[in-house]
Amino acid sequence: MPNQNKPTPPLELIQPHIMRLWKARMTDREIVSELQKHIDTNEYGIGLTKFVEIRNSLGLRRTRQQKHTTESIREAMMELRAMYPKAGAREVVSLLFHEKQMCVARNVVCQYFAIYEPELVRQRKAGRLQRRRFWAAGVNDIWAVDQHDKFLRFGLALHTGIEPFSGRILWMKVWHSNRNPQLILSYYLSTVEDFGFIPLVTQSDPGTENFGIANAQTMLRQMHDPGLAGFVQHRWMRKKKNIMPEIAWSQLRRRFSPGFEALLEQGTQSGWYDVDNTLQLMVFRWVFIPWLQEELNAYQGRVNLARKRRDRNKVLPHGRPELIHTSPEDFGALDFKVTVDPAAIQQVRNIYIKPDHPVFDLVPGPLNVFLRECYNELGCPVVDRSSVWTVYRQLHAVIQYHAETPPILASINTEMEDDELALLEGLQDLPFLESETHYYMGGVGGGLGLGKYFIVLHPPFILLVASSY
Repeated sequence: MPNQNKPTPPLELIQPHIMRLWKARMTDREIVSELQKHIDTNEYGIGLTKFVEIRNSLGLRRTRQQKHTTESIREAMMELRAMYPKAGAREVVSLLFHEKQMCVARNVVCQYFAIYEPELVRQRKAGRLQRRRFWAAGVNDIWAVDQHDKFLRFGLALHTGIEPFSGRILWMKVWHSNRNPQLILSYYLSTVEDFGFIPLVTQSDPGTENFGIANAQTMLRQMHDPGLAGFVQHRWMRKKKNIMPEIAWSQLRRRFSPGFEALLEQGTQSGWYDVDNTLQLMVFRWVFIPWLQEELNAYQGRVNLARKRRDRNKVLPHGRPELIHTSPEDFGALDFKVTVDPAAIQQVRNIYIKPDHPVFDLVPGPLNVFLRECYNELGCPVVDRSSVWTVYRQLHAVIQYHAETPPILASINTEMEDDELALLEGLQDLPFLESETHYYMGGVGGGLGLGKYFIVLHPPFILLVASSY
């Protein structure tokens, strides 16, 4: 227990941590315990009573304090159901918390469903879960990446990176391309710069868009461990499934896509947007991509801070993905991260990425300036779910009446070719280590074998134990 005689830490010191842990939906006792890691316990102390006082002063009220009923949540539920029509009770409780700042008991949401959505409840209960098995030795053993093309009919392309052991989404990006190796590599390098480390290996499908990540991962690993020379530190999932990103996309399709696809379809069906119309395509990119990226960022944060449903078939840690990834020791898990020199990251970036490449432009430069001027003419309206098509149509109308529009459009090439990038030469692929029951595709032992380690399946985690033979 913290020493109650010690002064409480300054609010500006602990408030960012309180807000982060509050969003993770931790209990008061759990938050107090976590705060001890972020204060000088020799100088400060904070107990449960004082924390509750601080929490209330910040306007953070628990479920019992908010006292919501089926009627008090109805307006918020109607808004959320427009965008998340297939969300179940567990997901809706999370959405109410993160998007509406409402702490609502699950039984209240279930009562709401029983009253207002009985048919949807029957449909959800009819679903059947298909299980897939994935093995990882610990946190940052593997990072898995993949692209998603279900939004291409709107001119939107998605890409993600997943840390499989914790289940943390490392990035989830939307852009007008997901096939350019420079663009995909930039996602990986930006994440590495933020974290300051890389995994033992990366993995992906064998598409050429992933060659940049394969080369960068290999170079960075070999810079910090010359003993890895001779092998690519990336696994190509040719015959094996790239399971974790596929699960992430499946979850996105169920939890996120239905409402947003319906919103996007509204524009195409109403004749406001034609992906083959250059002007409409450019305005659409300029308005929709930044807004949709904010929505994906919110989805990523919500998923990473949500405690997963307890599953007796799962041997990996049960908890919030972000906390498992950042504090694996609290879950009895190993961390295989490889700390990298920022200079090495910059060296790789200089080799493979051209900052002025057109793929990094939301729209071509001159048009971007022009769109900004027209947007300012409109008074810089807020872009959100209810206004995004209105802003698009207003901006499109303003641009149509400017004399500068035709010359600028004439210089635009919408058929951007994806650059080819060669793999590092003279390197062998890492082998897959298979048994009758599973296969290991991580990077322990240089990815060549578990060597001095052997795996013990001991819930709730997979433990690598040193062996004497």
